Amino acid sequence: MYQWRKFEFFEEKAPGKYAVPSEIEGKVQCCTSGRGKIAIGCNNGTVGLLDRNFKLSYAFQAHATSVLFLQQLKQRNFLVTIGEDERGPPQESSICLKIFDLDKMEPEGSSSTSPICVQILRIFTNQFPEAKITSFLVLEETSPILLISIGLENGSVYCIRGDIARERITRFRLMVEDASDKAPCPITALGFRVEGNLPQLFSVTPFSVSLFDIQGQPPKRQTLDHIGCELNSVAMNDRQDLIIGRPEAVYFYDTDGRGPCWAFEGEKKFLGWFRSYLLCIISDQKTKKNTFNVYDLKNRLIAHTMVVGDVSHMISEWGNIVLIMTDRKISCVGEKDMESKLDMLFKKNLYTVAVNLIQSQQADPAATAEVLRKYGDHLYSKQEFDEAMAQYIQTVGFLEPSYVIQKFLDAQRIHNLTNYLENLHEKELASKDHTTLLLNCYTKLKDVEKLNKFIKSEDRAGENKFDVETAIRVCRAAGYHEHAMYVSKKAGKHELFLKILIEDLGRFDAGLEYISSLKPAQGAITIKEYGKILVERKPDETIELLVRLCSRNSILDFVNIFVHSPLSLMIFLEKSYPDVKEEKSKIEVNNILLELYFSNNLELNQDERKRKGINLLKREWTSDMDQAMYDVDLAVILCEMNGVRDGLLFLYEKLKLYKEVVACFVQERDREGLIDCCKRLGDASQGGDPSLWVESLKYFAEVDDDDCSKEIKEVLKFIEKDDILPPIVVLQMLARNQRLTLSVVKDYIARKLEQESKLIEDDRQSIAEFQEETEAMKKEIQDLRSNARIFQISKCANCGFTLDLPAVHFMCMHSFHLHCLGDNEQECPRCAPDYRSVLETRKNLEQNAADFETFSQKVKNSKDGFSVVADYFGKGILSKASQIPSEPSGSLVDSRFFS
Repeated sequence: MYQWRKFEFFEEKAPGKYAVPSEIEGKVQCCTSGRGKIAIGCNNGTVGLLDRNFKLSYAFQAHATSVLFLQQLKQRNFLVTIGEDERGPPQESSICLKIFDLDKMEPEGSSSTSPICVQILRIFTNQFPEAKITSFLVLEETSPILLISIGLENGSVYCIRGDIARERITRFRLMVEDASDKAPCPITALGFRVEGNLPQLFSVTPFSVSLFDIQGQPPKRQTLDHIGCELNSVAMNDRQDLIIGRPEAVYFYDTDGRGPCWAFEGEKKFLGWFRSYLLCIISDQKTKKNTFNVYDLKNRLIAHTMVVGDVSHMISEWGNIVLIMTDRKISCVGEKDMESKLDMLFKKNLYTVAVNLIQSQQADPAATAEVLRKYGDHLYSKQEFDEAMAQYIQTVGFLEPSYVIQKFLDAQRIHNLTNYLENLHEKELASKDHTTLLLNCYTKLKDVEKLNKFIKSEDRAGENKFDVETAIRVCRAAGYHEHAMYVSKKAGKHELFLKILIEDLGRFDAGLEYISSLKPAQGAITIKEYGKILVERKPDETIELLVRLCSRNSILDFVNIFVHSPLSLMIFLEKSYPDVKEEKSKIEVNNILLELYFSNNLELNQDERKRKGINLLKREWTSDMDQAMYDVDLAVILCEMNGVRDGLLFLYEKLKLYKEVVACFVQERDREGLIDCCKRLGDASQGGDPSLWVESLKYFAEVDDDDCSKEIKEVLKFIEKDDILPPIVVLQMLARNQRLTLSVVKDYIARKLEQESKLIEDDRQSIAEFQEETEAMKKEIQDLRSNARIFQISKCANCGFTLDLPAVHFMCMHSFHLHCLGDNEQECPRCAPDYRSVLETRKNLEQNAADFETFSQKVKNSKDGFSVVADYFGKGILSKASQIPSEPSGSLVDSRFFS
């Protein structure tokens, strides 16, 4: 006891200022507190309510004679009193229990200000005979149920349970002492303990401590101790332990019996519990003085001590301890704020006490961390580094880690720094920099065991408590490749795992095996990252792996891997092409293959590659395909750049660029091939281009260094057969070659002259026939203009019946009944359609005459342009158009016959 430190953590507020208000005239016999007020019961039956300044709010007459006990309820603003009223009939006791509703006052006009009394209950009955009440306690169960316990001088406890306000109650009695005891002992104190919803009752006499199980029927009693205490030396703490003060010590009791005790000497006149402090008023028999002590049992210190007078009541309210003296003076003691208490301890360098104090007070964690920091700084200044680090570790989560890390960066303190960083990671508060620093500590210490434990540790969710990428980077830089690989593999960082395996360790086979073990989607991602180096080092194995992956991925996604290995790319595309499904992808793959096949930069297997390329051109653009499965323009360019003649000829032919095909043969001076090409592509009946023979003739006509007579004769045979060129044009073209003789074209000229003579004769006969027809037409026109027409037609040209009047005759020699014509009297129904057709044809011809592009195209495409011009003249298109007659042929004659 005497080794305990003393501190003034409490202070008396306004000493000597407070007292029981003079308006309260009676002697204070009991008091209670709660819900922001203090209630005082007096021997004159009044109850006074005091505010926090100890001023009287109001007083009322609760009982007629005296107020013995009070208790303020917590759940409802009810005040329960026990007092003595006027005695009624002889068989009735004057002791009553009353319940006042402090929220409801008597109506205005009443004799006094008083709260409404909701129930009055006689405590003693014939079944429960009257005895002196020594203690009183109310337990609030589920509202509105109350459990009232009344300790009596005869050693028994009366209990009343139920809704007291409605008098729905049950009564029972508890016997504290055995019936065999000769002299019953008074009940000096009661205390309720509730575990779950099961209430238990402590009962104290001068010679025993008992515990009753209230739920049992009958209630079961358990004797905890055979030593008790006198009045006012009992309290209950926050853990619902019973505290008993005896002259030699203070004892704690729970349901198992006596617990810890504290040796505080002196008579314990009052015991109390305030927050986590034990309150004790001790009387010193030598000095006859009363001392009020506040004990911090957890930290083993006396938080406050003061000499007081004769105390009659000790309660707490408004966060203060209130002592009411027998002389009606009031002492109000309040706890100082935490900052003031800590400053007091810091000035004395009592950091351990400060830490224990703030932890026991359940202060804000940030405030606790600040105290621990100051304690750590104090220890650090004394070079007690291990002890300082123990304090700093407790600040993790509140103190900025860099504050601690800076202090221990010295290499001699690396063990302390490692310990702190480990705690940061354990609480998942470490950053990437912290992870880097911790791993560097492990590697500098070469502590493989801790390194293993750190990187293989998991939290409850199975995830690492550190930044994975940082751990991998540090382990890799320090040469701990296996550790880096372990972390990356477990975290699913496949790219980082392969980076270590391939780039650092050069284990290419293992890298390929690892990629193969991944899911196809993930394997595709990783192979893109490291495929280049794998293709260079393990081409065959890498290609096989890629082919397997291509079954679920696009081939084009892996092309970049082969940027430095074109031949491997060719093999890969050839093997994986069957798995390509999309048309667009097929085209792209074929384009790449064509570049590889036709490239002159790849010396290996050049002839074989070009053969494959030509086969691809033909295979991917067959006669039954609308379009090629590759970029045709690109293919043409590749063939031209790399001199792939066969491929170029195939493409030109497929594109119907027949003249380009001819140009290829001309360029190569391949006469036989040129003529075969013209035979195959120059037949107009097969959709060919006859003008190819013209190009061939031009070529042979210009060859002056060799004899081309044979080829020219063969070309002329086809030109003559299809009448491709006029003879004069042929002669003009051949005249350019000085080496040719007349014998080459003699037979051709003879045949053409014979054909021309026959055509001239046929034309002369046609002209004579047209002249005769023209003269006949002129005579008919003249006859119509100068002579009358006699109509002797007897039947209608429409209905076929006998023609009667009125009738209509047309100059075309058709006659009709008037009613057969209907509304169309102006033209002959028989001849009008033919005449309209002629007009429409003429109109179209005139429109065609205005379309110069059509005319030019016909002239250009015709074998004989002159015949086209002649045809236009013959139809009158190129001459000035004659005026169209206003009346159609077969118009109505002037002579109508009407009835």
